[in-house]
Amino acid sequence: SNISVLSLIILYARNRKKYLIKMAADGGSSSLQLPCVFSPKSRQFLALCAQDGRLRIWNTDSKTLHQEYVPSAHLSATCTCIAWGPCRTVKEGPQRKKRKSEAVQVEEKADLLAMGTAAGTVLIYSTAKGALHCTLDGAHSGGVNCVQWHPEESLLYSGSDDTNIVEWDLQTGKTRSKWKADHAAVTSLCVSPDGKLLLSAGHIIKMWDLDTKEVYRKFTGHSTAVTTLRFATTRPPDSNGLYFLSGAAHDRLLSVWQVREDGKDKNSVVSFTLTDEPQHIDLVTSNSKEEAVRLAVVCKDGQLHLFEHFLNGPCKKPLSPSCTVQMSDTKESPIPIPLLAAVLGADTRTVMLAYGSHLQPVMEKEINTAERHVCLTRDVQTTLSLSMETTVSKVKTPIVNAKSKVLVPGLPGHKAPLKGTSQGSEKRKKDTDTKEMSIAERLGEIDLSTVSEKGASKGTASLTTDNFAVLLVQGLESNDASILNKVFQTRKEMVIKKTVARLPLSAVLPLVEEVTYTFVLSYRAALMVRWLKAVLMHHTSYLASLPDLVTQLGVLYHMIESRVKMFHKLTKLDGKLYLLMTQVSANICSVTRLSKTKGLSLYIH
Repeated sequence: SNISVLSLIILYARNRKKYLIKMAADGGSSSLQLPCVFSPKSRQFLALCAQDGRLRIWNTDSKTLHQEYVPSAHLSATCTCIAWGPCRTVKEGPQRKKRKSEAVQVEEKADLLAMGTAAGTVLIYSTAKGALHCTLDGAHSGGVNCVQWHPEESLLYSGSDDTNIVEWDLQTGKTRSKWKADHAAVTSLCVSPDGKLLLSAGHIIKMWDLDTKEVYRKFTGHSTAVTTLRFATTRPPDSNGLYFLSGAAHDRLLSVWQVREDGKDKNSVVSFTLTDEPQHIDLVTSNSKEEAVRLAVVCKDGQLHLFEHFLNGPCKKPLSPSCTVQMSDTKESPIPIPLLAAVLGADTRTVMLAYGSHLQPVMEKEINTAERHVCLTRDVQTTLSLSMETTVSKVKTPIVNAKSKVLVPGLPGHKAPLKGTSQGSEKRKKDTDTKEMSIAERLGEIDLSTVSEKGASKGTASLTTDNFAVLLVQGLESNDASILNKVFQTRKEMVIKKTVARLPLSAVLPLVEEVTYTFVLSYRAALMVRWLKAVLMHHTSYLASLPDLVTQLGVLYHMIESRVKMFHKLTKLDGKLYLLMTQVSANICSVTRLSKTKGLSLYIH
C-alpha cells in the first residue's frame, strides 16, 4: 500500500543517520554525525562510514583508499558507531620459515574494527583479511549506539537503545554478560585504562565495576543525552586522582569529573568551553599530577579546539581553548570546510586533520598550532579529484573536449534504433532507424488508458519505456508542465522503474526536485511516492555522493513523517466515526421499528 511505501521511505531516511527530520526543522543547519575514527598508536588508518552505508578505510600515509566494505544490509542497518580494537600481532598470508639466527621482529598493527548498526548487531571487520571477521547478534533488541573494546582481554562492550549493556566474548562470538544500565538508552561507553571500570551514560553517568557488574558511582549534571565519555588519567580511583570527561548533545561544554575516595564527587570540577557540541575527541591521558592532559575536540560546526590543562582539583572558571583551527576554500567568497576528525601528534604543537567529505576525506599531517587562532585555506576539489584518479580508480577516463557531444542511448538526439515488434517489413525498420519522433508524436504514442498490463507486447512496452525516458529528460530540461504531467500519469510500477533506470545522472536530481515539489503540494501524492521509491532504489549511490542531499530531501522527509502521523490520527478518527455511524444507524433502526409497532397497534385498535 501507499502507506507502507511511505513507511519504507521514512525508515530509509532514518537509517541514513536518524536525524534528517530534525535537520529539516532547523532549516538545514544540522549535519549528519557519521562515524569517523583514527586507528590507535600509529594513526595509519582512518575509518569512516559515509552516507551510502559503506565502510571505507583510508591510509593516512599515502592518502589513498585502503579498503572498502559494503555490509549486506547497509541500507536497512546503517552503521551508527565505530571503534578500533587494540593493536595486535597480525599474520598477513604465508611466510617462510626463519632461521634461528634471524632476529624475530614482532610488529603490532591495528586490525579489528567494531561497527554497531541500527539493527542491533555488531560487525567485527578485519583489515588484515579485508573481510568480515564475525557478527555479534541476538543480544540487542534496539539499535547499537556505542561500542568499546577492553584494553587487555578479548572483550567488547556495546550499549543500545534497549537500555542494556552487553559484554561480548570475541573468542566465542557469544554474549558473556548482559545487564540493564538505566531506564534510558545507553548512548556512550568507556573502559578505564586498567580495564576494571566501565563508564556508561544516557542522561545519568554510571561507573560500573566490571568484576561484579555493580554500580560504583553515579554522576548527574547533563540535561541531554551524553554522547562522549573519556578517561583523562590513568591513576587508580582510591587516590583521588582518577578523572574523566563527558560531553552531551546540544551542549557547548566538556565537563571533567573527579572520582574521589570519600564519594564527594557530585559536581564537575573543570569545564572546557566549545563553539558547538563535541563530535570527535582525541585525548592524551595524564599519568601524574605533573603531566598535563592534552585534548583535541572537533565540534559539530567543523571547528577544532585544542586544550592543555593540569588536573589537580576543581577550577571555577571554564577554560578556553589554547588554539582554535578553522578551514575554508580558496574562493573569493570563502566557504567553510568542515573538519571531520583530528588526532594529536607526538609534538605538543602538531596535529593531524581529516576534513572535507565522508565519501572522500582529505588527510593532512603536521599542522602547526603554535598560534591561538589558525585559519587554513585549501582547494578541496582539486585534492579530491587527484586522489581518486591516481590512486583509487582503475578505470581510465578519456579526456573529452568541452565542445564534444556525448551520445547516450535513450537521450534526445540519439539515432540508435528502437526495438519494435518482431513483425513488420524491412522497410519499416529502416524508417524507424532514420526518423526521430517529435515530442508531439511521442505524447500521442503514450496512451495510458488503452494499453493493458497483461496484453501489451514486449515491443510495445520497450517503446513506451524509451518514450517515457526521453520525454522525462526533455520535460525536466525545458520545465514543460504538459510533458511532465503526461509522464507522471502512469500507474505501472514496471514502466516507472525502467524509466528511472534509463535516466542519466544529470536528470536524477531535477527529477527528485520535481517529485518533491509535486508531493509537497499534495498533487498526485500517491503516484509521486512510486517515482520517489524508484529513484531511491536505482540511484542510491549517486544521491549519497551529493554534499547537499540532506538539504534537498529534508523537507520531503519531514512532510512524509507529518503525513504518516496524520494518517494515524485519521485512522483513529475514522474508527470513532464508524462507531458513531453504527450507533446512529442502530438508533434509526430501533426508532423505525418502534414507529411501525405503534402504527400497527393503532391500526388494530
